Amino acid sequence: MTTAVPMAEVWRGPFLESVHYGHAVICDAKGEIIQSWGNPDAIVLARSSSKMIQALPLIESGAAAAYGLTCEQLALTCASHNGAAIHTNLLKIWLENIGKSDEDFLCGPQMPNDNDTKNSLIKLGKKPCQIHNNCSGKHIGFLTLANHLNAGANYIDPAHAVQQACLEAFERTTGETSPGFGIDGCSAPNYACTLKGIARAMARFASAKAESAKGQLRTAMMLHPDLLAGEGRACTRLIRAMGAKVAIKTGAEGFFTAILPEQRLGVALKISDGTTRASECAIAQILVKLGALDPNHPEALAFTNGPILNWRNVETGYLRAAPSLL
Repeated sequence: MTTAVPMAEVWRGPFLESVHYGHAVICDAKGEIIQSWGNPDAIVLARSSSKMIQALPLIESGAAAAYGLTCEQLALTCASHNGAAIHTNLLKIWLENIGKSDEDFLCGPQMPNDNDTKNSLIKLGKKPCQIHNNCSGKHIGFLTLANHLNAGANYIDPAHAVQQACLEAFERTTGETSPGFGIDGCSAPNYACTLKGIARAMARFASAKAESAKGQLRTAMMLHPDLLAGEGRACTRLIRAMGAKVAIKTGAEGFFTAILPEQRLGVALKISDGTTRASECAIAQILVKLGALDPNHPEALAFTNGPILNWRNVETGYLRAAPSLL
């Protein structure tokens, strides 16, 4: 089957109100597809779901070791964080350690998703800084690598040594030659490949030795879900629910990836209409299907069969995984 298939359904009372379609692939350690839905050859942009790939050159170049980066810092390089104090405090120290400031970021300022930080900025009449950008962890990794390579300041230029290293890592881990790139919300290039290529890359992260670059990033993501996203976020909630044994990563426009080291499996999924609620639902159900997530865990139920409440807190329906994923 090459067309998108139903992945999540919205029911209002007894009526099926909406359906979200998409594609998903599960690959094993050999990079072979063991199951797929829709079109595994669909060309996709994994967006932030591929941040761990973009972080590989930071370790492989020797930069992480040279700067003594910790497991927490490696988690931040893979993060789409809320901009809470737990994130920005670590990033500020890191900036100082590499002799950089907020002005050196090229991701742009973003109002933080963390309510406490957001409310504090509003009350003080302050504007958000670039450090509040959900991608600032990835960008500080870029800055650190650029320092180590003695490369120029414009580290988001596709021709820059940092981005060339990211492209090499992307093509090596996906096993494909990228047909091109789009510019991400944080201004960095985001390379395209097939959906099965992303799943293959995640399987390679899953099967990598713990001491390898892939293994270090995988471990960081699993051990620090609070840094990877933040309170209330699907990545943080589901990694905790799985006992830090699986790493998952959301991406814009309905993307999600999963790394399952115990099973040596990788997962990639894309919701055709770009809806996050559907990608969260679908990845949770696939994790249940693979035995990584307890189907009766409250967090599993919240995402695979979650209630829809109206403004009076009355349950009017539910969002559930489509039968094709069960």
